[in-house]
Amino acid sequence: MTISVKVMSCIERSSWIRKMFEEGALLRKIHGDDKVFDFTLGNPSMEPPAAFHEELRRLAENPLPGMHRYMNNAGYEETRAAVAEVLCAHSPLPVTAAQVVMTCGAGGALNVVLKTILNPGEEVIILTPYFVEYKFYVDNHCGVTREVWTDKETFQLDVAAIEEAIGPNTRAVIINSPNNPTGVIYPRESLVALGAMIARKEKELERTLYVISDEPYARLAFDGQEVPGIFGCVKNSVIVTSHSKDLGLPGERIGYLAANPAMNNVGQFIEGAIFCNRVLGFVNAPALMQRLVTRLQGASVDIGQYQKKRDFLYEHLSALGFEMVKPGGGFYLFPRSPLADDVAFVRLAQKHNILLVPGAGFGAPGYFRIAYCIDDDIIRRSLPSWEKVAGEAGLL
Repeated sequence: MTISVKVMSCIERSSWIRKMFEEGALLRKIHGDDKVFDFTLGNPSMEPPAAFHEELRRLAENPLPGMHRYMNNAGYEETRAAVAEVLCAHSPLPVTAAQVVMTCGAGGALNVVLKTILNPGEEVIILTPYFVEYKFYVDNHCGVTREVWTDKETFQLDVAAIEEAIGPNTRAVIINSPNNPTGVIYPRESLVALGAMIARKEKELERTLYVISDEPYARLAFDGQEVPGIFGCVKNSVIVTSHSKDLGLPGERIGYLAANPAMNNVGQFIEGAIFCNRVLGFVNAPALMQRLVTRLQGASVDIGQYQKKRDFLYEHLSALGFEMVKPGGGFYLFPRSPLADDVAFVRLAQKHNILLVPGAGFGAPGYFRIAYCIDDDIIRRSLPSWEKVAGEAGLL
């Protein structure tokens, strides 16, 4: 064997999302792009806002001396300050550049945080359904994941279940709102209850417990909802996020981590995160992207377009008999599988050139995920195939 046993094992258990995306590429070669309806990957088709292109042009035409050189491993001071200014609107205490580290996307940020806080063998609680990479990220830093289900009817936080799972070896809880794959938003009262419970367990266990809030979809909230700021709900909290979704920049790998200014030993945490950003090999977030997003903290893609996609697909699939929680944000639907075996259902859909991801890929057999961040035309043209799938699955 040319690669490690561990990596081979990880590959065998790795993402259903990528697997189905790759199978979609084969189907497109056989049937043509226009006859394959790929709902697998959260790779938004929506282009960045006009403000991004204007800022890119401005920087290209007026380059700053040294703008492509190394900077402080935490990132440019002005970029971190711009991020902090936005975070202040949802924080009881002022957030400054000193609590922000620019990173290579939310995945980079999460790995930096986990390396900073984990001792070998410590546990990180992840909430089912979960983004599958969480398990690999925790394992990267010698941690152990412990899965706790959200409410199976609403996918909302089950604070009592999280409390029951916390033990002397627990180090952190990862939350994700709006959630991938369910699209639910955790309301403020749930996050406050989580924060109160965590504070109680910290006293009981005499150790710091972190809540890591993974927020790449936080600006994609629908129906006038707002994603509550975690800093006002949980003392020892960290935000990890990116501009992949809100600015439509997934390939640019630009994000940040931000520590609650109220956190225990926040300066030491940030010092550790800056060190880990360097030694993990990220070194620093991309220089040009940092310059670009500095002036774009108030910008975003047209969120109304995602809401229209959600409403269109939710209404049509519900009419066909599919059951699901209506998402509050993000760009995913997570219906129940009409077949007991969600993988079998995904294979059935694939016969009609609809590509989906089984719930098993998110630790939740019996469901499937739809990523609707694709062109409206693809969604509309998929409807006859959805009707055929619903009929064969016994819904019609």
